[in-house]
Amino acid sequence: MSISENVGALNNHLAQLLSGKLYSSLREGGKKVFSGVPPIKELLKRTEEHIKGMVVPGTLFEELGFNYIGPVDGHDVMGLISTLKNMRDLKGPQFLHIMTKKGRGYEPAEKDPITFHAVPKFDPSSGCLPKSSGGLPGYSKIFGDWLCETAAKDSKLMAITPAMREGSGMVEFSRKFPDRYFDVAIAEQHAVTFAAGLAIGGYKPVVAIYSTFLQRAYDQVIHDVAIQKLPVMFAIDRAGIVGADGQTHQGAFDLSYLRCIPDMVIMTPSDENECRQMLFTGYHYNDGPTAVRYPRGNAQGVALTPLEKLPIGKGLVKRPWRKTGDSELWHLNA
Repeated sequence: MSISENVGALNNHLAQLLSGKLYSSLREGGKKVFSGVPPIKELLKRTEEHIKGMVVPGTLFEELGFNYIGPVDGHDVMGLISTLKNMRDLKGPQFLHIMTKKGRGYEPAEKDPITFHAVPKFDPSSGCLPKSSGGLPGYSKIFGDWLCETAAKDSKLMAITPAMREGSGMVEFSRKFPDRYFDVAIAEQHAVTFAAGLAIGGYKPVVAIYSTFLQRAYDQVIHDVAIQKLPVMFAIDRAGIVGADGQTHQGAFDLSYLRCIPDMVIMTPSDENECRQMLFTGYHYNDGPTAVRYPRGNAQGVALTPLEKLPIGKGLVKRPWRKTGDSELWHLNA
């Protein structure tokens, strides 16, 4: 979404004026002069808020006690430096509102910022991303298909994502079931607490979230979901090593931080059929929260069987244990 209408010469000039010494001196001087006359001081404060509210969108932050400055163009480096230098001498808490445009400087990314959010290797001179090879679907697609399939049969299914619709495979669901799709923005804590509220209300919430981002809502998982034994299912994408998504997206910790939560059932599929069966099992489990963690990347190409509940707590031996020298080989399946 373009933000050019909100960022321009007038806004930048106002930001520098509001952060400058003249405005600051007048503001602080007025406070001292009228400190002994509370009614006039309050009137001037309200007048300042109303005048600023007419030209800048910072009234909310002013009410919280901040001196709001902005919005300023985050791409104007010299103007931004000037404003920051001015702010160093201001007293009290300051709120600098900086606005940028996603993909700025690269036209294809400016036109399609969602597609260019995370890209594979491509030729930047052409601006064309490599097309999918049309091979096996990824686990995100497997989850998205299961979600739509289940929602068509159960009107109580509610899907929640913290701003990861595309990455979590929920685009089709959001189009088919817009009234049951909730994007709570980058607010993982709210996503989990919101799911808890839906579960209390008799709905069947599914929280689609990346493993690395679920860490942000750990307190809510424990207090709002697990302690109350609410039937909330977490569809944890990007579990394990993620490769091209980068180090910040490694799903290396979810097993550790979820296993110690009482009444939490955790499932890890080894192929797409098991993934569907585990999603089905977790969705119909009503004695507490469940988590199905699946990796980034493509599925295995196994045949899909009819959905059925799996026995909770029962493992599957894929390869017998054997000892080689001083090392022991283990294979994590579920």
